[in-house]
Amino acid sequence: MKKLAWCLRTKNGIELVEPNPNLATAYLLKAESSLETARLAKSKDWKISAAYYAMYFSLYSILMKIGIKCEIHTCTITFANELLQEYFSKEQFELLDEAFDARQDAQYYVDRQIDDRVYAELMAKTPHFISHCRDIVLRMTEEAIRDVREKLRKHAKKSPQR
Repeated sequence: MKKLAWCLRTKNGIELVEPNPNLATAYLLKAESSLETARLAKSKDWKISAAYYAMYFSLYSILMKIGIKCEIHTCTITFANELLQEYFSKEQFELLDEAFDARQDAQYYVDRQIDDRVYAELMAKTPHFISHCRDIVLRMTEEAIRDVREKLRKHAKKSPQR
């Protein structure tokens, strides 16, 4: 909860905007493009980064459907962990966290190796994560969107303003 509060009061953190189904669709297309990059890249590091971004963009498509803007990856993931629990399994959140960590290690550190198990899991499960997010975007009702937005408003009232 403290992370969510921080994200609500931080510049480029979480904020309510108008729901945008067109942007939701556009982010799903970005996710598919990133997945294709992950499949075609020759470098393990780029495969990992592309797989992470495929997952991230598909998650962000849900935020656009709801009307949530966030430019900080950890805040997007925190939002999902806190307010989209009913849509994702614990294992899916763990996969996203592993992907985030692996992407950071692959992109920013030359002395860190990604465990082969993590790499194989990302390559195998990323397409399923995207499909799951697409299904959420397609099936999420206006009532469900209002509920999530209201939960976020309640959290925002508890957090000091930016």
